[in-house]
Amino acid sequence: MPVLGLCICNAPWHMNVALKGKASQSSTFYGGTAKRAIDGIWNQTYEDHSCSHTLGETNPWWRVDLLETYQVTSVTITNRDTLAERINGAEIRIGNSLENDGNSNHRYGALISSIPAGGSTTFQCHGMQGQYINVFLRGYMQYLTLCEVEVNAHPNAATGGIASQSSQWDKFGDANNAIDLNWTNRCLEGSCSRTKAEVDPWWRVDLSKNNNVTYVTITNRGDCCSDRISGAEIHVGDSLFNNGNSNPLCAGIPYIPAGQTRTFPCGGILGRYVTILLPGKEKYLTLCEVEVQASTFQAGMGSIIQNVYLQQMPFLI
Repeated sequence: MPVLGLCICNAPWHMNVALKGKASQSSTFYGGTAKRAIDGIWNQTYEDHSCSHTLGETNPWWRVDLLETYQVTSVTITNRDTLAERINGAEIRIGNSLENDGNSNHRYGALISSIPAGGSTTFQCHGMQGQYINVFLRGYMQYLTLCEVEVNAHPNAATGGIASQSSQWDKFGDANNAIDLNWTNRCLEGSCSRTKAEVDPWWRVDLSKNNNVTYVTITNRGDCCSDRISGAEIHVGDSLFNNGNSNPLCAGIPYIPAGQTRTFPCGGILGRYVTILLPGKEKYLTLCEVEVQASTFQAGMGSIIQNVYLQQMPFLI
């Protein structure tokens, strides 16, 4: 079992989501099927039948379909114990598109310069969002061998939830647009929720059961009026009194730049309902995506995890 470089990856609200995924690759050499790289076995010896292996070809790739979109915190790759240099120059790609077999998705950081023979290296992905994780190796007559690939991520508890809001501006502003896993930030493209101008507009997602909510991530509209989100509040709890707006306060939203995404820690507040309230008169509430990271670990664990996580990734908020 490899030792991860960041202790937060071992926290109970993270998990290796690759284990339940579906693996594929550009070709297969000598029985080295794609699924061997997500079999949960960290054997670095190729002859022991636990590593994937492509043919020697131009631009080989390997991919795992996580079956739903996650915020990926890290990817750990275990290299084979011989011919270790073959991994040099590989890229990690993360996203929701299968264009070019997924190899056109966003690239994590720099190229993989090297991974020691038989060793494991963890690459911090800082919450990049995607359903597909690719390892892509450019070049002619390249072999791609992976002895294990782990993907640590948060599940999005809002997926499959039921959204509602205080009012709806037009046919494009449905409440469920904010949990459709589409991060388009232009209202007229039908992927943002939007209320009418009113007193104290609100939006709410029902998670169907109580969760310890650790983070709420909000994507603001990018076409105009980005300042309208300023002053909004995130509330989490299990009561529908006052439409959920009287539940405990998770965080206030001072501002989110146009078209950008910000994450707010909630410290593991227990609740079924996540509500975003915008206090004031003649206010419009527009949300282009809302994600909820949550788990069923003990509520008291939230502040411990929050502190460690924020020390490592302060740019999230």
